[in-house]
Amino acid sequence: MSDIVRIDTNQRMSRVVKAAGLVFIGGQTSADPAPDVKVQTAKVLEKIDGFLEKAGIDKTRLVSAQVWLANIERDFAGMNEVWDAWVPQGCAPTRATVEAKLAAPHLLVEIAVVALG
Repeated sequence: MSDIVRIDTNQRMSRVVKAAGLVFIGGQTSADPAPDVKVQTAKVLEKIDGFLEKAGIDKTRLVSAQVWLANIERDFAGMNEVWDAWVPQGCAPTRATVEAKLAAPHLLVEIAVVALG
């Protein structure tokens, strides 16, 4: 059995958990309250890049992603534009995208990923 490594942990959650050869990055949102899904998506993906780096890997190791949009009809295309530019050619993970009520009214997108450690 492998060890579990937690990164950026508090009482409620860990931002990153490394276990069983996988790296789990919990749902990330933008600190920028801009009312533009492209800006928020770019900020979220920057955060994910930083957490992947802390885990010692990069986005070429992604295996799965979950995306939540506050308004899928309005924001799906804009989020995808930023996402498509971010994902390395030939390295797209599996992905699910749904509409959901997010934790705060200004949040437009939240993304969680799993990568191979």
